[in-house]
Amino acid sequence: MPLVLTPDIVVADDELEWKFIRSSGPGGQNVNKVSSAVQMRFLLPQNTSLPVAVRNRLRRLAGQKLLLDGTILFSARSERSQEQNRRDALERLEGLIRSAMVVPKIRKKTRPTLASTERRIDSKKRRSNTKQGRGGSWD
Repeated sequence: MPLVLTPDIVVADDELEWKFIRSSGPGGQNVNKVSSAVQMRFLLPQNTSLPVAVRNRLRRLAGQKLLLDGTILFSARSERSQEQNRRDALERLEGLIRSAMVVPKIRKKTRPTLASTERRIDSKKRRSNTKQGRGGSWD
C-alpha cells in the first residue's frame, strides 16, 4: 500500500525495502522466536514523486539515518507486533518527508536602530560607573 502524502507526492511500495529481524531486550520467549523488529529502507535515489528541493532537504534532515548509497534507514523495535513496528517506521518516514516539504523562511539581515544602540551603550556606561564606585583602594 503506497504512502500518500499529497495528491502529487506518493511514496510507492517499490521505493521501500523491508527487513524483519529479531528484537533485542526484554520480552521473553516472544523476542526469542518472533522477528518483530523492522528495518525499513527508503530508496531515495529511486524516488520520482518528490521534488528535487524536498529530496535535498530530506537528505539534510535524515542525519545519521542516511546511508552512503543514498537510502534512509528506519529501525522500529519498540512494539511487540511486527505490524505495529511497521506502522511506526512508516509514520516516522512520513513525518520526516512532511518536515522536508516545509520551505524554510529566508532570514533578512537587520541592523539595530540608532536609539537601541544608544540605550545599550548608555546602560553599559552606567554599569561601568557603578562598578568603579565600589570598593576602596588596595594600595
